[in-house]
Amino acid sequence: MKDFVNYWLRLMVKACLHLYFKNIKVDGKENIPKKRPVILVANHQNALIDPLLLATHTKLNPFFLTRASVFKSPLAAKLLDFIRMLPVYRVRDGFSTIQQNQQIFDKTYEILKKNGTVIIFAEGSHSLIRNLRPLSKGFTRMAFGLKEKYPQTDPVILPVGINYSAHRKSGSRVHMIFGEPIEVDMPNSQSGKLTKSVEKALHELVVEIPNENYEANLNRLIEAGVDLNDQEAVLEFLETGVVKAPILPFSGLKNKLMKIFHFPLYWVWLWRSPKIKDKVFDSTMKFLIGFTMGPIYYLALMLLSFEPGIGPWALTFLIMAGITLWANKNPQE
Repeated sequence: MKDFVNYWLRLMVKACLHLYFKNIKVDGKENIPKKRPVILVANHQNALIDPLLLATHTKLNPFFLTRASVFKSPLAAKLLDFIRMLPVYRVRDGFSTIQQNQQIFDKTYEILKKNGTVIIFAEGSHSLIRNLRPLSKGFTRMAFGLKEKYPQTDPVILPVGINYSAHRKSGSRVHMIFGEPIEVDMPNSQSGKLTKSVEKALHELVVEIPNENYEANLNRLIEAGVDLNDQEAVLEFLETGVVKAPILPFSGLKNKLMKIFHFPLYWVWLWRSPKIKDKVFDSTMKFLIGFTMGPIYYLALMLLSFEPGIGPWALTFLIMAGITLWANKNPQE
């Protein structure tokens, strides 16, 4: 039953993600291994949106490692377990909890032994900064632990870069790139070599902006219309000032019209927004509002369109809501 519900839930989430984003481009799917234990290592810039994209745009049916703090509520813990998320405890969660990680790793070994997939965001935290941060050793521990417990297994590390034209806005663009699998073909004593190989692969998949003068360079790129999902375009502009295919400036009228014709959902966002301390969760909250309340809003408009008197107004609102949602476009930050 859990697998059945997960299947349909992924279909619904995928459809809503394509409504939330203007475009989701996926490259490198041919690199996804078949019938192998896969430890998928990705960068982490957009809270819950990152795992949702990975879960819905591959056929790997993955499990996720995520920080244990989000499992504090019993209800949240049951829900997260249902959608294949596993808690990872960190020092900040208390030294007494660290020992529980061994149970989680044992669970991942059983998943991987069956040629399953486990996703880990190896940076250890999320950030809106468009650069790869140092990787933790969790994925190497998982890979070598699996080989030690089940020597017959043959795991691979699959690096994935997730890039956004605008992290916190709907109507933006996503570019996911699956890199070539990295074999775990060295002894445990050379785990550092594996970490460096994965780190190098991710640097090639993530569109990065030099840390020096980061904010100034980001603003220059946006003002010049450089595609923030294109590493070559970013580097060429920073080195030469040339933009070969600039992105047209964004007109806020379409976005404003979308907010007008989705005013109940927008009102909920205005209510919730000030309570979000970590702005990396902005896009997650917007998506969840649309995913949970959007169908109710559209259904209400459909039913009201059959009511005498207000029917034509409701039908007009319904049509305009659909048009403005489709036309919404926020190309850059």
